[in-house]
Amino acid sequence: MLKVLVVDDEPPARARLAQLLSDCAAQLPLTQVGQADGGVAALAAVARLQPDVVLLDISMPDMSGIEVARHLARMAAPPAIIFVTAFDDHALKAFEVQALDYLLKPVRVDRLLAALKRAQRVLPREARLDELARDLGAARTQLSVSERGRLVLVPVADIVYLRAELKYVTIRTVAREYLTEESLTALESEFGERFVRIHRNALVARSYIAGFQRVKGRPESDGDSPEGHWEVLLRDMTERLPISRRQWPTVKAAARA
Repeated sequence: MLKVLVVDDEPPARARLAQLLSDCAAQLPLTQVGQADGGVAALAAVARLQPDVVLLDISMPDMSGIEVARHLARMAAPPAIIFVTAFDDHALKAFEVQALDYLLKPVRVDRLLAALKRAQRVLPREARLDELARDLGAARTQLSVSERGRLVLVPVADIVYLRAELKYVTIRTVAREYLTEESLTALESEFGERFVRIHRNALVARSYIAGFQRVKGRPESDGDSPEGHWEVLLRDMTERLPISRRQWPTVKAAARA
């Protein structure tokens, strides 16, 4: 029995998909396990209901369907994603190239049935969602991390800095820290306009830079420079982060911009 979750912010669209699923059930064993009216609600519903397939609207006010799919792709056992979209032909070709299925609104029952049958046969395709998002210019508004089996969302706007430590990257907000296995390089590529690299292992949000302070060097310290170094002062935090000599000109220019 295929478990299906419907996600769309418009009640009439959800109602139509629910009716179409009922029609499809005559030819394919399936059950609609629930509905969600937005991206954040969809992530919570997936964690709670464990659907096999998500019919996912692209355009939603709180979080786009593409961003929802990217969060879902990082789950241990992600559901299959079937996008529901009103995108034009150019965007649809991007979906085809990335081998992701889609339904064009208004959805037809034969098209939905074919997509569900394909989802039943094929394992979820989590890879290349990030490529697709970059192609369409869809940067995430939140990062997702796993904590005690739960998917936790961290608004990118709340992140003060990102720092690589061993195999993880620490996500630091004013309130607390989180850990992610995403690479610092990938995060810089996606959010380079919001963050500036201050060190080979650290990115700082431009909006949280309060100023800089010169720290005198101690020649006897391992790896320290006798000329000293600069540290970045962070808004709403007492913590300071060192700036490498290589990155100092870039950081200084970014603060002036």
